[in-house]
Amino acid sequence: QVQLVESGGGLVQAGGSLRLSCAASGGIFSSRPMGWFRQAPGKEREFVAGISWSGDATLYADSVKGRFTISRDNAKNTQYLQMSSLKPEDTAVYYCAAGMGGLRTENGKYNYWGQGTQVTVSS
Repeated sequence: QVQLVESGGGLVQAGGSLRLSCAASGGIFSSRPMGWFRQAPGKEREFVAGISWSGDATLYADSVKGRFTISRDNAKNTQYLQMSSLKPEDTAVYYCAAGMGGLRTENGKYNYWGQGTQVTVSS
């Protein structure tokens, strides 16, 4: 059973930066693709970024390309999401997720989820 705990959320002004972390325990972190999703009020959960088990492949939603960077440290069982040039529309609860198999963008391909961390970007 993989357990995921996010941290690093908070309130930031537009144009600012935040780094989210996700610590994993209870499973084989290094063999799983990992992802970040987000859910804004009244909207469905959406894919933000994903990284392969080795870290050599990444995927990004078009809305965050060039602004967000996903990374992982398998030795620390931790993945990160560096967010820069933040916009008010990035405001959401951000979720860490662990998947199986190949790197994918669909919610259903991730079978372990964290509780989420709130990111609020003020204008």
